[in-house]
Amino acid sequence: MLRIPIGMLLISLCMFAGTGCMQEQSNIYSVAGEPWPESFGNHRAVLDIQNDAEAVSIDIPWRRHDPYPQKRMLLLVSAESGDTIPNIQRIRVDGEKCELRVGPVKAGVYYFYYLPFEVQEGYGNYNKDYLPVESAPDPLWLEKIGQEDLSAAMLQSFEARTELDIFYPMEVVPFESEMQTFLEAHPDTFLYFTEDRSNPVRMWDKIPHKWILNPELNHFSGSALRKEYFVFQLALFTSKAEMEDLQLSFTSLHGPGGSVLDSSRFTCFNTGGTDIYGNLFVKEVDVRQDRVQALWIGVDIPEDSKPGSYYGSILVGPAAGKKQEVSVELKIGRKLLADRGDSEPWRHSRLRWLNSKAGLDSEPVAPYTPIRQTGEFDFQLYGKNIRTGNKGLPESIRVSENELLNGPIKFQVIHKNQEVLFSDSQLHSLVNMGGILNSSWTNLSEQVELLGEGSLESDGYLRYNFTLKALQDIKLKDVRLEIPFRKEIAQYMMGMGLPGTSVPEQHRSTWEGPEDSFWVGNTHGGIWVELRGSSYHGPLLNLYHPAPPESWDNKGLGGFSILQGEEYVMASVYTGEQELEAGDELEFEFAMLITPVKPVNTASQFLDRYYHNSEQPDPGPEDLEAGVRIVNLHHANRFNPYINYPFKAVDEMKPFVERNQAKGLKVKIYYTIRELSNHLPEIWALRSLQGEIFAFGPGGGYPWLREHLMVAYRQQWYDHSDDTRVDASILTAPGDSRWINYYIEGLGWLIRNVGIDGLYLDDVTFDRHIMKRIRKVMNSEKPGCLIDLHSNTGFSKGPATQYADFFPYVDKLWFGESFMYDEMPWENWLVEVSGIPFGHMGDMLHGGGNPWLGMVFGMTTRLPWSTEGVTCNPVAIWKIWDDFGIDSARMHGFWEEDAPVKSNHPMVKATAYIHDGRALISLGNFSDDSCELGLEIDWEQLDIDPKKVQLRAPEIENFQEAITIGINDTIEIEPRKGWLLYLESI
Repeated sequence: MLRIPIGMLLISLCMFAGTGCMQEQSNIYSVAGEPWPESFGNHRAVLDIQNDAEAVSIDIPWRRHDPYPQKRMLLLVSAESGDTIPNIQRIRVDGEKCELRVGPVKAGVYYFYYLPFEVQEGYGNYNKDYLPVESAPDPLWLEKIGQEDLSAAMLQSFEARTELDIFYPMEVVPFESEMQTFLEAHPDTFLYFTEDRSNPVRMWDKIPHKWILNPELNHFSGSALRKEYFVFQLALFTSKAEMEDLQLSFTSLHGPGGSVLDSSRFTCFNTGGTDIYGNLFVKEVDVRQDRVQALWIGVDIPEDSKPGSYYGSILVGPAAGKKQEVSVELKIGRKLLADRGDSEPWRHSRLRWLNSKAGLDSEPVAPYTPIRQTGEFDFQLYGKNIRTGNKGLPESIRVSENELLNGPIKFQVIHKNQEVLFSDSQLHSLVNMGGILNSSWTNLSEQVELLGEGSLESDGYLRYNFTLKALQDIKLKDVRLEIPFRKEIAQYMMGMGLPGTSVPEQHRSTWEGPEDSFWVGNTHGGIWVELRGSSYHGPLLNLYHPAPPESWDNKGLGGFSILQGEEYVMASVYTGEQELEAGDELEFEFAMLITPVKPVNTASQFLDRYYHNSEQPDPGPEDLEAGVRIVNLHHANRFNPYINYPFKAVDEMKPFVERNQAKGLKVKIYYTIRELSNHLPEIWALRSLQGEIFAFGPGGGYPWLREHLMVAYRQQWYDHSDDTRVDASILTAPGDSRWINYYIEGLGWLIRNVGIDGLYLDDVTFDRHIMKRIRKVMNSEKPGCLIDLHSNTGFSKGPATQYADFFPYVDKLWFGESFMYDEMPWENWLVEVSGIPFGHMGDMLHGGGNPWLGMVFGMTTRLPWSTEGVTCNPVAIWKIWDDFGIDSARMHGFWEEDAPVKSNHPMVKATAYIHDGRALISLGNFSDDSCELGLEIDWEQLDIDPKKVQLRAPEIENFQEAITIGINDTIEIEPRKGWLLYLESI
C-alpha cells in the first residue's frame, strides 16, 4: 500500500501505449523543508538550469487538477539571488503541461511559482484573489531569441509549501491520452477502485494518475488492530453510464480457527446511518456518468478478535442492475487499540461518531424533574403546573403562583364566520417517559377532521402538530391559534417584527424578516411561541433564511396580531382564507416554552466572572485578583487554532486547560458547527456525503479552497494567524446533518480527554433538541459544565427570540454584538439583553456596553474587553461588588411591582441589591436628557431605620466620583448614565 511520507516522494510516471508501458520521466513530489513567502503561492517546481543563457525552455508535465492554470501568474525566481526572471513567453499552459521560454538566466537552481496570490492578514472573509498574469515578454528579447532551439531547464521536483497543500498523490491527474488508453484496457461500465484511508479520494471528476499506474480494482487489503474502528474506501468510477441508487451489501469475514467478523459490523457512511434523533435511515446515492464517488466504509473490530487474516467480500452496484464483487482481506494484528483510534485523526475512526446516539434518551435533564400527572389533564413540572383541556391545548399555565392565561389556548377553524365545533377529543395515546410526555387525539366535525399530536417536556416546552383534513369541499375563512394572556402578565413582548418592548395596544405582522416566533410575558411568567413547518428550525441567522411555514403563511395571507383588551391580551396567529377539496390535508405545527425556565441565579452572575481574550487567552495575576473564575478559550489562537475542530490542537489545548484549572478556574472552549475548518482530516470523507455535511455554494475564497475543493462549497470564516497556519472554513449544511452527532460525541471526548469545563457557543445553527443532547452529555461526563451563549442581533433578528428554546440548557447569555446600548429603551434591555425574564443573566459586549445602565440589570462587560478607553473595564465595579458582598444579596429590580426602592422619574430605573441591613442601589437614566429624581423607599422591606441612614456614592474609576446624598435630596443623572449608591446605617 502506497503511503505519503513527510519527506520527498519519488514516483515513476508511466504512459500506457498499446500493450506496453514505458517510463515517461521521474518526478519528485515533496513538502518544502521551510515554507517560502506566502504570496508566492502554495506550489512550485524546482528547476535546474545548467548554463547561463539568454533563454531556456521549460517543459513541465504538471498534471494539475485546479482550474484555470492559464489565468494564473507565473513567477521564476533564482534560488541563489532571489532575482525574478523578467521574460516569460507562454507556449502552452493548460492542466496537463506547461511549456515556456524564459530568460535571461544564469546557471543554478530556480523556483517556478505558478499560483501566487494576494495575502490577507487578520480575520473575516477572504476577499482577495490570485495575482494577475505576468506582463508580456520584452519584444526585443523575443526578437533576440528568435525561433532557435533552446537548452531545457531540468525539473528536479514539485514542492508544496506545507503538508496541507500537497496535491500528491490523489490530486495528480492523468493525461487525456493515458485516460483513453486505460479505459480501453478496462471497458467495464463501472470501475471499483479501493484505497487506504491514508489517501482520501479527493476528486469528483477525475481519477488520480496513481490509479492508472497501479489500479487496485475489485480488491481491498488492509491491516487493523483489535478494538480498532477501521476505515477504508471503495471508490466508484462511472466510466460508461450513470449509476442509479448505488447499493452495497457485506458478507461476513472469515478468519483463523473459524472466527468470524460478522457483516453487521460493517457500515457504509455514504448509503445510510443514524440521524440526529437516533433513527436509522437509508440514503439514495446516484452518480452521474464520468464521476468518481468515494464510499467510506467502517469496520468495528471486536476486542476479542483472533489475530490473523480475514476474508470476505462487498457486493456493490445499482439497485436494479448487476452487482460487482469486491474481495476484502483484513489482517488483524495482536495489538489492542484501546481508544478505537480516536486519538489519531488520520485513522478516520471518528467517522463512526456520525452515527452517535450520545445524549438520546427520554430522561429529564437536571435540574428538571420528571413530569408528574396529578389529574386527568393536570401535569406538574419543575416550578410549573399545566392543565390541558380535552382538545389537548393548555387551559391553565401556572409559574409558581402566577397564572399566565386568561382562558384556554385555542386552535380554531373558522368557516362562514363561525368557529367549527368539534367533538370531544378521542384520546389515542398518552405516554409519560419522565422527561417527555407524548399524546395523540382526534376531533371530528361534519366538515373537517382534526388529528392532534402533542408533547410536553419537563423543562416547560410544548410542541403541537395539528393535521386538518377536509371531509368535504370547503372554503375556510381562517385557521387561528389564539393565546389569551392575563393582562397583568402580558407586560412585554418581542418578535414578529418587534424588538423587546412593552406590549402595544395592537400590532400586526407577516412573515417578513424572516420572523417565526414571539414571546409575551413579564419576569414572573411568559410564553414563547414558535410557528414551525419549514425545513429548518434553528435560529434564523444571516446565513439561514428558510421560507415561512407554508401552512401558516398561506401564500402571504397569514400573519400575527396582538391586541389589548380590558382584562386580557390576545396573541393570535392566523392563515386567512383558503379552499380545500375533500381529502386535502394541512399541517399546522407550533411550539411553546413557558418562562422563566429556572430561578435567576444571582450568586453565579456576581461570582462566576469571565475572562475572554481571543489572542491572549491566559488570564494574568491581576485578573485572578479581580475575581475571574471562568476562562473562555476562543478559536483562532495557538491553543484552539482551527474553527470548530479542536481535535487537531489537543497537544496545545490540554496543557492550557490543566494550567488554568490548577489556578482554580474553569475552562470553556469555542466549539460549534456553523462552519468547519479546512484543516479537519475528515474533510474529504465528509465531502463524499454530497451535501449532507457541507452546504453547496459558489466556491471561491481562499486559494487553498479553490485549489483543492474547487466547486460546490461556500466559504466562511477566515483567519490568518500566521503564514503557516491559515484557517479557511466552509459553511455546514443547515438542518439535521449527521455532523451534529459527530459534534456531540466529540464534545464528550473533549471533556474526557482534554478536561474542558463547557462550551462558549457563538451563534449556532442547531435546534433545541441538539442543545438538550449537549447538556445531557455534559451532565453525564462532568457535572458542573457550563454553557454561555453569544449572539449578534444583526444576525439573529433578535437573539432572545431566536434562542429562547435553548434557555433551559444554558447557564449564561452574552447577547451583545451589534447592540446599541446607548440607544436601546429600557424595555429592550430587560427583554432582549438581560435574560432576567427567562431565568438568566448576561454580560455586555458591543463598544464595552454601558456600565451605568448595565448595573440596573446586574451586568458588566468581561475582562479584558475594552473599546477606545477603559470605561468598559469592569474591575472597578467588581471591587464594589466584593466590598458589598453582592453575591449574597437579594436583587430587586424596577420590574417588580413591590420593589423596595423605586425612582419617581419614568425614564430612570432603580434596582436594589439588599444584604445584611444595607442596600446597593443602581440608578440608570434611559433617556437622552439629564434627569432629576427622588427615591421612593419601602423601609419596612429593607429593614433599615430611615432616621439612621446615609446615601453614599463610592468613588468608582471611570464611573462616578465619591459624594454623599441626603436621603430626601434630588438626584441628578446625566443622559444614559447613572449611579451606584450605598444605602447604609450610620
